[in-house]
Amino acid sequence: MIWTRLVLAILFCLLLPLGAAAQTLTPAQRATLKANVLAAGDSAAFISAGNWDGLAALYSAPAIPNFTIWKTGVLLVEVGNNIVASELAGLSSLNATRLQTIALYSPSGINPSLVDRRAFFDDVFSGAGGVNTRARLLILWKRLATRFEKVFATGTGSDASPATLVLEGGISGADLQAVVTQ
Repeated sequence: MIWTRLVLAILFCLLLPLGAAAQTLTPAQRATLKANVLAAGDSAAFISAGNWDGLAALYSAPAIPNFTIWKTGVLLVEVGNNIVASELAGLSSLNATRLQTIALYSPSGINPSLVDRRAFFDDVFSGAGGVNTRARLLILWKRLATRFEKVFATGTGSDASPATLVLEGGISGADLQAVVTQ
């Protein structure tokens, strides 16, 4: 019984941030989101029908056109899976040590939205023997933003120049209703 409560408490703590997007919006962000929703032609039908969950699904879908962003977290196992093993042989002992150090100090993963983290991996694999690893990591570091994320992201959002997230995640229908009707 105590284990069940412990597991439920842990799950609650892990899932709590997923629905908390609108509660953490600043007044300026709420105004920006409201203006975006009201200006979007495809939002009107959802609003007039009171279909806030449908509107939330629309804002949780990938942005159209595609809007590329830097990921804010990549697990170390994913990084490892994208390092070309034959290119590890070309690393100097200094770069191998640097790679081990970053792994030790980043147990939760790498945040490629930070310029210095991307530069670190480009530097470690800077030789001719790191071309394939650099290319694979560059692909790994990026993803497409949702419509909600795009509203607040900064940057061009092109594949060549991804944007940086200001807010990450989705928004619930109830939170959208609160933003739009206030």
